[in-house]
Amino acid sequence: MLAALPFDIGAALAGLTDDSIVQTRAAMSVRQPAPELTDTVGRRDYTIPDTDGLVVRVHRPVGATGPLPCLYWMHGGGLIMGSYAGDDARFDAWCPMFGIVGVSVEYRLAPETPYPGPLDDCYAGLRWVHQHAGELGIDPVRVGIGGGSAGGNLAAGLALLARDRGEVPVMYQLLIYPMIDDRQVTASSQWADPIWPPKANTYGWTAYLGDRKGGPDVPAYAAPARATTLEGLPPTLIAVGAIDGFSDEDIEYAVRLRHAASLSTSTSMPGAPHGFDVFAAGTTVATRAIRDVEQWLGYQLGTG
Repeated sequence: MLAALPFDIGAALAGLTDDSIVQTRAAMSVRQPAPELTDTVGRRDYTIPDTDGLVVRVHRPVGATGPLPCLYWMHGGGLIMGSYAGDDARFDAWCPMFGIVGVSVEYRLAPETPYPGPLDDCYAGLRWVHQHAGELGIDPVRVGIGGGSAGGNLAAGLALLARDRGEVPVMYQLLIYPMIDDRQVTASSQWADPIWPPKANTYGWTAYLGDRKGGPDVPAYAAPARATTLEGLPPTLIAVGAIDGFSDEDIEYAVRLRHAASLSTSTSMPGAPHGFDVFAAGTTVATRAIRDVEQWLGYQLGTG
């Protein structure tokens, strides 16, 4: 069972508009104070040249030597809110646990920056990581990508883009309840998820895609569920709650990836809505989900 939420998140997000989004971002930020971090991980921000001020945060275990594997991560927030700082705690745990460098990207948000701006930011950051792998202490052939919710959308789109451009290799993709289908035509997309209800999802997609949302000309890089060819993608884990509004589209995508021989794995958490590992941290369902994700990640890295 989910823990009691500090306020009615779903109701707050269901009423989002272009006029209210700035105030909602500020309110959500206040309600999610910065986590306590250890001294086992060092963090440094880098501004990527030849971009509109794009910043990535590089997390590295203190005292680690030699080139390490890298997990390049995109934060959640419906494509309209959130920050790379929200993943500090994730890498504070994962960098020493797995012996990796974590990179989190501060991509621009919709509606101020619609598609393809946020995805372009993520690609630019990934390419920069590969180009500067030596000075960052990263093994360039062991760079995986991942993200949660909207970050899962960007990670899945980034995997497709990297495959098609052939410039930067991707070792694996870790997709946590990814937001991948703008059409909202599945049964679960209409469920009253307490964290990210259908109206919020409609707003997020519309902010990202504008009038194209739900139409025939949305590219797969923007909404990966629309991809017609999934061959050639890296090993993938998709983790989603069984009562998440994204559960149908995520499970279907995982099945299609498996059929395309991409070594896809999916896990569905009974009784869990969207964002369960964040908003229900410490519960049995969240603990089990995190365990499954970490076991899979360890296997990809050769430590599990």
